[in-house]
Amino acid sequence: MIFINLRKFLKNSLSILLLVLGMAGFSVFTANAQKIGYIDSKFILSKMPEFKQAETEIAKASGEWQKEVETLFAEVDKLRKEFQAEEILLTEEMRKERLMVISDKDKKAKERQKKVFGFEGLLFLKRQELVQPVQDKLFTAIEKVSKSKKVAIMFDKSGEPFMLFTDPKHDYTDYVLESLGLGDKNDVIDNKRNPDAPKEAAPTTNAGGGPAPAAGSK
Repeated sequence: MIFINLRKFLKNSLSILLLVLGMAGFSVFTANAQKIGYIDSKFILSKMPEFKQAETEIAKASGEWQKEVETLFAEVDKLRKEFQAEEILLTEEMRKERLMVISDKDKKAKERQKKVFGFEGLLFLKRQELVQPVQDKLFTAIEKVSKSKKVAIMFDKSGEPFMLFTDPKHDYTDYVLESLGLGDKNDVIDNKRNPDAPKEAAPTTNAGGGPAPAAGSK
């Protein structure tokens, strides 16, 4: 089973790799007439309480760090304004000393900003810590559904630039939700459930509203 997830965090070289895997998967599909399907990971994640909790905690941590960094830069700005107002009264030695203090605090503020919001910074690690378990749970459910439904290639509809067209009969999103214990028979995705799902025949009525007579009866 090949699962192609093209969400925003799978970009650049990884996206190219997934595209290559997808093309290879289609070659296998063509040769062996294997089953394909797709899911909507964005929709599924929106239904997972643990994902919502993770997003809330990440937003809280990000807000606190943002305030901390803003306070550091505000202090630097204050020192600069005070220096500009008093510069004319300072000796050259005092001037150099004040500028050195400002430069040092500005450097520390930028270093803290980079440590928190930079590449693989604290925010990145926090998101990885909280979201990775949710993603692992989702991938496990996708794998379980793919195997039980004998789907050889599973795409992610959330990667809209790649999924140019989707036929609802290949949508396995509901099955993944059910596997996660989040199934809801009232949820309708793309106006149809997967055709593998059990269907109830709609009752046939005659013009008067009663049951239609059986074929051949008068």
